[in-house]
Amino acid sequence: MKLLKNCLLLPLAGALLITSLQANADQPNRPECIAPSKPGGGFDLTCKLAQAGLKDNKILKTPMRVTYMPGGIGAVAYNAIVANRRNDPGTLVAFSGASLLNLALGKYGRFDENEVQWLTTIGTDYGTLAVRDDSPYKNLDDVVKALKKDPKSIVVGGGGSIGGQGWMKIALLAKAAGINPSELRYAAFEGGSEHYMALMGKHVDLVTGSASEIASQKGNNIRTLAVFSEERLPGDLAEIPTAREQGYEIQWPLIRGYFLGPDVPQEQVQWWRESFAKLESSPEFERYMVDRDVLPMYVNGPELQALVKKQVAEYRELGREFGLVE
Repeated sequence: MKLLKNCLLLPLAGALLITSLQANADQPNRPECIAPSKPGGGFDLTCKLAQAGLKDNKILKTPMRVTYMPGGIGAVAYNAIVANRRNDPGTLVAFSGASLLNLALGKYGRFDENEVQWLTTIGTDYGTLAVRDDSPYKNLDDVVKALKKDPKSIVVGGGGSIGGQGWMKIALLAKAAGINPSELRYAAFEGGSEHYMALMGKHVDLVTGSASEIASQKGNNIRTLAVFSEERLPGDLAEIPTAREQGYEIQWPLIRGYFLGPDVPQEQVQWWRESFAKLESSPEFERYMVDRDVLPMYVNGPELQALVKKQVAEYRELGREFGLVE
């Protein structure tokens, strides 16, 4: 799928432009990463990657706190930073491709993608579809056959409302199969692990999620039907077939990263950039990410600003295609 495939074509080697840190830029007081969701799920993971990496590499003198600010798949946190915490140098906020999609669809209210300072990406994740172990659906064809027979026969759970990235993943499968996505039964959850709990409780039949969430669900007897990547992922997920292998040309990469308030001084922004540059050069941190099914991807500075604008524009076009924006 050309739309999202393009976001990964930026050159990664040398993507971090490191300049000399100004002498008066000290570590921010009370460093904090806001996960704009309930505990569990991709935003929480993104914050905990930074928390662990900055601690283990002895970059922060004091531990980073992870706090939770659920609401609107990032909307509450985004508005809080832009409106009330504009110049707080110690506060990072986790974002993902889902954040950019919601910005593109106007779900963050009056604020757009130009309101914050996009700090850095840290990795890329991929969308997945999963069922319970006892589900009759063994592959994507089984799901498609059931949806063609009766689009409302499968209750799909995912993070975010209709039009969000959880819905988009099943909508793209429906579209590829010639099914009108508006006929799907979709149950919206705030995020975290709520949709997986609904799956285990038999409140939904299938969930859309991401590769990085699968490891934390190993004890819940779920089975992943497909990963929306160009090719199979490494490690424990190597046994999961891609949608492409099953005849459906769908990719859904999810960049993961952090932003800062719009008025954070540039010397503090640079302090954070150099700190993440140290993580990039750490083989131990790279292994830590890969073990959590996040593939390292570092983009910052002008390249990240360009990536954000490009992806928001492409998501907006996708929204028009599905009749979600004018």
